[in-house]
Amino acid sequence: MQRREFLRNSFLGTAGLTVLGGLANSAAAATTAKAPLKLTILHTNDMHSRIEPFPDNGGQWAGLGGMARRAALIKEVRAQEPNVLLLDSGDIFQGTPYFNFFGGELEYKLMSQMGYDASTLGNHDFDNGLDGLQRQLPNATFPFLIANYDFSKTPLAGRFAPYKVFEKQGIRIGVFGIGIELSGLVADKNFGQTIYLDPVAKAKEMAAQLRGPERCDLVICLSHLGYKYENDKLDDRKLAAQVSGIDLILGGHTHTFMAAPEPIASPDGHATLINQVGWSGINLGRLDYEFSIKNKRAGLASAAVVPVRAAC
Repeated sequence: MQRREFLRNSFLGTAGLTVLGGLANSAAAATTAKAPLKLTILHTNDMHSRIEPFPDNGGQWAGLGGMARRAALIKEVRAQEPNVLLLDSGDIFQGTPYFNFFGGELEYKLMSQMGYDASTLGNHDFDNGLDGLQRQLPNATFPFLIANYDFSKTPLAGRFAPYKVFEKQGIRIGVFGIGIELSGLVADKNFGQTIYLDPVAKAKEMAAQLRGPERCDLVICLSHLGYKYENDKLDDRKLAAQVSGIDLILGGHTHTFMAAPEPIASPDGHATLINQVGWSGINLGRLDYEFSIKNKRAGLASAAVVPVRAAC
């Protein structure tokens, strides 16, 4: 990864963006380490079937994106960093003829080859209906996490978990998914009897579960609610302000290009960070956390937005 490709690399720890929580007993194995344990989070959102880069006549996005280039960047990071999580915030489907012809098969297979650890569901992931989504799931080797969709009365009953816990060198990272309301956004026939559950209530439930019984040191929400609305519609900023226990919200849906994560005070006073990196795989988001063994706290050391483009 070339540093000259970074749009921004801001060291936010010095700005007081200390993240909730600390190391629990699960990190005891690393207490002899001299340096803080480091966790690198890479993330995307709203890929919209952008398999190839935008063409040369693609306006402001000309030459950007492309899954092969993203795969090369991810491979470089993994070669440099011991603890990497690769996450996505939904809307993998829809946007190019690749989806029209192959129904999402290529997207899932290529993401699997890149080694994605988890994704959530966006509204466009229902564009071929529940049956279309079900047909493509075997092509994904990574889980789709969604806490506020109840599929129990659909063909997808039992296919999705609300959360997953990842462990990296004794650090436990809890990841859960929250989706946008489908009614009025997706054709009724495409989501069938899927029941939409209150995102705030489910997020509180997930944070309590991951902080409590699951003993997680870092809690991440993969959200497809959208970054910010001027009306009362729930968005990532409102969710962060109403739910304690979430360290990081990786968002989607609004295709928002953020130069750096935004801190939002949660009800208990701790900062929840929100990040989103545009759309169509134009950017790859990167956040580096450091877990101090001495004071048992996790902090964001740096954040970067990496353009996905041909090497100079």
